[in-house]
Amino acid sequence: MISFLNNFKIMILLTVLTLLLMFIGRLIGGMQGMFTAFIFAIIMNFATYWFSDKIVLMMYGAKPVSEPEAPELFRTVRSLTEKAELPMPRVYIIPVRTPNAFATGRNPSHAAVAVTQGILQMLDGEELEGVLAHEIAHVRNRDILLATIVATIAGVISMVANMARWAAMFGGISGRDREGRGSNILGELFLIIVAPIAALLIQLAISRSCEYRADESGGRICGRPLSLASALEKLHLGARRIPMEANPATAHMFIVNPLTGGGILNLFSTHPPIEKRIERLKELAKEIA
Repeated sequence: MISFLNNFKIMILLTVLTLLLMFIGRLIGGMQGMFTAFIFAIIMNFATYWFSDKIVLMMYGAKPVSEPEAPELFRTVRSLTEKAELPMPRVYIIPVRTPNAFATGRNPSHAAVAVTQGILQMLDGEELEGVLAHEIAHVRNRDILLATIVATIAGVISMVANMARWAAMFGGISGRDREGRGSNILGELFLIIVAPIAALLIQLAISRSCEYRADESGGRICGRPLSLASALEKLHLGARRIPMEANPATAHMFIVNPLTGGGILNLFSTHPPIEKRIERLKELAKEIA
């Protein structure tokens, strides 16, 4: 039931984001820049998607490791991928003390799982298995592809808003329409101010929903949701005790947010509150017990 509601929420948010793009297209009418922005966003985001594994792994200095170098880590990853019926991903270790992990790759056949040195030192075997199951779940759910699609739509809206801002400085977006009416000031303000903020909030809400979904899928894959819950609690505290110099553009990839924030900033967070994630995992443990 939890999985159905979460998938339904992701579908609704993606639909709303698409409708927002369509509404903007209607608002600006025949503005050729809309098409230009759309093509540019597709090229930019899907190039990033295609080379996502190489880019992010290089960004954080991740080092590939072989099975003889990390036998326990490899054994756990192999066991989980077999349970998830996925190919064995490449395994990397990031040489930093901050405890965290992420998965990347354009599809299950080109996936990579990276863990920091800090997480290997902080978690016990079952907790690490829960974390790796969460990352394997991201691969199985194709969340990298979903994030790319969402980023493309949100990126188009943001670029068109920027173009509209410049156009407004030189007499309005649409000037006068065929019936001689003046520019719709409210429509222009919506496009310039409200639309990009709304697109960003929807993009972040989808990211948070993907984290909930990976928590649940990961808990089912490893069969011990409470181990993942325990790991999340430790990682949440550890990531704040030992901060990580993370790029905000890649913050959504990590299992816990490497960036700080709370209160109203939760709306602009790539991750759900850790307390809610732990609560959901406890509910899942009762369900599958």
